[in-house]
This record gives sequence, C-alpha cells and structure tokens, in this order.
Amino acid sequence: MLRLDGVTVSFGGVRALDAVDLEVADHETVCVLGPSGSGKSTLLRVVAGLQQPDAGRVWLAGWDRTHVPPHKRGVGLMFQDHQLFPQRDVEGNVAFGLRMRHAARAESAERVTELLEMVGLPSAHRRAVATLSGGEQQRVALARALAPQPDLLMLDEPLGQLDRVLRERLVVELRALFDRLGSTVLAVTHDQGEAFVLADRVVVMNEGRIAQAGTPLEVWQKPASEFVARFLGFDNIVEATVHGDSADTPWGKIPVPEGTQAGPCKLLVRPTGLRTTSVEDGLPCTVEARTFRGGDAAAVTLLLQPRHGPRLEASCALREAPEAGTSIGVAFDEKEVVRIST
Repeated sequence: MLRLDGVTVSFGGVRALDAVDLEVADHETVCVLGPSGSGKSTLLRVVAGLQQPDAGRVWLAGWDRTHVPPHKRGVGLMFQDHQLFPQRDVEGNVAFGLRMRHAARAESAERVTELLEMVGLPSAHRRAVATLSGGEQQRVALARALAPQPDLLMLDEPLGQLDRVLRERLVVELRALFDRLGSTVLAVTHDQGEAFVLADRVVVMNEGRIAQAGTPLEVWQKPASEFVARFLGFDNIVEATVHGDSADTPWGKIPVPEGTQAGPCKLLVRPTGLRTTSVEDGLPCTVEARTFRGGDAAAVTLLLQPRHGPRLEASCALREAPEAGTSIGVAFDEKEVVRIST
C-alpha cells in the first residue's frame, strides 16, 4: 500500500528524514515511535503530501504520489488535536470528506450513521462539538477520517491529549476496529505501550533514521541498539565481554543465553531478570529506593546500588519487595539478558 524510497527532508541544514525506506502492506497497522525531533511527524506529513521531500519517492498502491497534492492521494489524516469544525455538529464533521467527494446525500447519511455506530456514538448526529468529551471528540475525528474510505489511514498522536485510563481503553478499541475494517494504518506516537497494543509492526526512529523495525514482540525482546533499549525504558545496560555461557561485566560474571555471540559487546539485563537472594548468594546490593507500580501483579520497581558497578533496576512482586536501605543479594536470569550491538 505504501512505500518510501530514500526519502530525505532537511530544515535549515538539519535532516529531519535521512534517506528513509519504509513499506506498509495492505491491511497492516504500522506505528512509528520515537522521541521528539526523531522525524516521525515529518514522515507522516511527507506521506500525506503536506511536506515535499528534498529527495526520494512516495509510492501509494503502486503509483508514484511524490508530487500529487494531498486531496488527491486517497489518504485520511487524523491529527493529535482532532481539528473538528466547531461550527458543525457531529454529523456535519463526519460528512465533510464525503461532501468534498460529492457523495449523494442519501449515501452520505448512511455512511455517517454506519461510522457513528462503529465508533460507539450511535445517537450523536446532532450534538455540538463543544458538548463532546475528549474521548468523544477523538471518536468523531476518527469517523471523519474513515468516512471517505481512504486507502491509507494516518494517525498523528491520536490519543495524546486523553487521560491514561481513557487512552488505554480506546487503543484496544481502535485495534479491534482496524481489524474489523481491514484498514491500512500508519500511526505516529511517542508512547511505546500504545504502539505495542495497536501495531502489527513497530518502527523506531532516531535522528531522522529508522533505528529498528519489527513486530512489537521482536522489538521488545531484542532491541537492536542501546538507543532502542533506552527508549523502551531499559537502563540496565553495560559494557561486557561474552565467553561461552557467561559474560564479564562491571557487576562481575553473569550468565548469558546459550548461543550468545562471543566477544566485546553491550548487555541489557531486563528488570524482570533480577531475583533477590541473600547477600551471600548473589551480587551484594543496597536498596536505594522502591516504587509501587500497581497493576494486577502489584509490581514494585527497586533501585539497587551494587558494591561494584552501576545501579540496577529490578522488578518484583510487592510481597517480595525489600524495604529501602536493606542489604540484599541479586541473581541474574540468563533468559532476561540480551546482547545488543551499540
């Protein structure tokens, strides 16, 4: 459905996109992740036709659309702030794209009713935009973007302005809706949790380039670089040298998975890969802080200072969590140790 070939965009000598290649298949949902300034929103604007690339090509459904104006590209775009028309009611907002395509009135009314039912607002036709909650506005904006039946639906931080509880509920609903419609979706977000729920494939960007692309599980289990690992929230990363089934690290010798490539590298230890022990049976550490994370498992994050080496972050159940100031030992689970490149 979408292919970018060597797309480059520069602003004042700074490359917002640096020779980016990307493909999105029919009926696939791809989420582009990255920190502010990584180029993810510029990428979306290039695909929409709102930003012309300095180099490269944009292909949609097999056709070169690099210089085609936005309204002729057959794409739908939903912005972070929704950008609903305040002077129009809900029906008027959803029907806007249909009117631009000169759809018959009966066809438009039928499509609006179908979409409002689909997004959970079956009786909202005549409601004023100002009376809608943030979540309801998000649903109306989504219905408006879907109304013209775009070949490609693009979402720019679609849930960014909503509170956490509503965001977590709506992202699950969006995933189910896209699956039901068979939509092709390209979404931009800075929230990895949101992306991992919504996406078939995740693309992590950094400084205008794609740092890693893969399924949510692939990216989570095997970050391709230190940047990706830290962006995902992992901080237990050290220089190491692998020898067989173990590695020499600032924390001492720790086990690594069977088949880990030998030699100098960087190792990531997931917080779930640390198990508390007696001081004698593990790496001696002092518990500097503990933070209750909640959730079904009542998890606690521990900040540990080993006698030797950098701090460690560990995760454990509330009932097993030692108090701050306690001296403990920690053992390493080789299944949660990952070799990363740079």
